[in-house]
Amino acid sequence: MTPLRVTLRLRSPLGTPLAGDTLFGQLCHAVREMLGEEKLETLLTGYSAGCPWLIVSDGFPSGYLPRPTVPAALQANNEEDPAKRKEAKGKRWIPHDKVHLPLRQLLDIAASDEDVYGKEVCGKQNKPIQAAAFHNTLNRLTGTTGTGEFAPYTQSQIFYQPDQRMDLWCVLDEDRLPCATLLQLLEYIGNVGYGRDASIGLGKFAVEQIEEATLFKQTYPDANAYWTLAPCAPQGQGFDITRSYWQVLTRFGRHGGTLALGANPFKQPLLLAATGAIFTPTGNRAQTRFIGNGLAKVSLMQKTAVHQGYAPVLGICMEESA
Repeated sequence: MTPLRVTLRLRSPLGTPLAGDTLFGQLCHAVREMLGEEKLETLLTGYSAGCPWLIVSDGFPSGYLPRPTVPAALQANNEEDPAKRKEAKGKRWIPHDKVHLPLRQLLDIAASDEDVYGKEVCGKQNKPIQAAAFHNTLNRLTGTTGTGEFAPYTQSQIFYQPDQRMDLWCVLDEDRLPCATLLQLLEYIGNVGYGRDASIGLGKFAVEQIEEATLFKQTYPDANAYWTLAPCAPQGQGFDITRSYWQVLTRFGRHGGTLALGANPFKQPLLLAATGAIFTPTGNRAQTRFIGNGLAKVSLMQKTAVHQGYAPVLGICMEESA
């Protein structure tokens, strides 16, 4: 499995946050549309049995990773002042050149949104903002809006700075799909749009670069825990729950393509560990590039549908006192 870094340049607002499991699902649709149903079935063989062909991370601002999800008590400089605690909680990004540090030192050097995206200028926010955008649906008989299904409405969108760069971290089995083909699939999605409301211009991006990820070689040499870069399903992996930390994420997935227009476009709800979790293996050092499970039986409408319950991981050193 080859670790890859993909650099995206956003060309429009997003309707859906850049989530690894959501993007993986759209990549599966792209495989079917570009390479055929048979190729997709081949790639998904063994997916729910620990043999994934691809694992995709969430999208992060270029040069940064999500701060590990651990209790405030684990920080070296644990603040008692509520205001300082709130300030520390807002520092949620780790620079790439610091990933080799032990956990407590990582938490101490975390950067805020202002550090990552830049300071506010003339009242204009540089960090991403979620705001409502107004839309109209025209009645083609009258040429105007109206009531009911033709009434004006709003939809939430995520607005970034122009040409914002985002990093994706992928783990790819190049024996089953070449890196060049993955690039074509991502470019296809970038052109048609990722996530909700792609048909009205959201979710457009350009792929600026795809390269082998040296970051996976820069982690702490004596890493004893995993730091996840996407939502995952860690059950049954033999982790030490007394030294593992995560936040629960409920994923209400839905189908794309023609199934999105059917009577039941929704998948089964899933409970996942959110991005940035820390999982400590029992007995062995952290020496793999992904953890988790491939989830099957996630849809009543499409029996063969799967969900990415895997996550790319970096090794991290969690001190014994943590």
